[in-house]
Amino acid sequence: MNRTATLALALVVPAAMAGTLLAAPAAHADDRVCRGSIGQQQLDENVIVPRGATCRLNGTRIDGNVFVRDDATLVARGVKVGGNTHAEDHERVVVRDRQVDDNVMKSRVEGSIQLKQGGGGRLLRTVVNADIQLFSNEGELVVRRNVIGGNLQCKSNDPRPVGGNNDVEGNKEDQCEDL
Repeated sequence: MNRTATLALALVVPAAMAGTLLAAPAAHADDRVCRGSIGQQQLDENVIVPRGATCRLNGTRIDGNVFVRDDATLVARGVKVGGNTHAEDHERVVVRDRQVDDNVMKSRVEGSIQLKQGGGGRLLRTVVNADIQLFSNEGELVVRRNVIGGNLQCKSNDPRPVGGNNDVEGNKEDQCEDL
């Protein structure tokens, strides 16, 4: 191999490897795995509900996102999520208010809630600053008395979502147009 070809190969191979490294999954040092319950704590990381697990969040404050994996269940009451709540192929997701003595603490999600290709869920008395998206789920979905800063979008759910009395700043679309 001549010097020019060797130099070109020396530049191309590390660049290709860097692209591969960038595409690889990031380290999960900033993730908290939840199996069981987490109470009134401040978490500076993402919360991951792993495959098949059940996670109960009660008054928990999360700076990051919440991810619900395959066949997993999330029950979040009176939580504050600084990012998004995303579930795909989940068993069940509940995000709702929490009664403490005579006070009702609404859950709050600063980003979006997305439930996709999973089972059922209940979104009740929650403030969502962006969108709620329910796509291709195969369980009962109830969406009631939420305040939504973006859109309420529902497509291809069987059965179709039920509920009502949602205050939506954006649009109510498809299966959710009457909610």
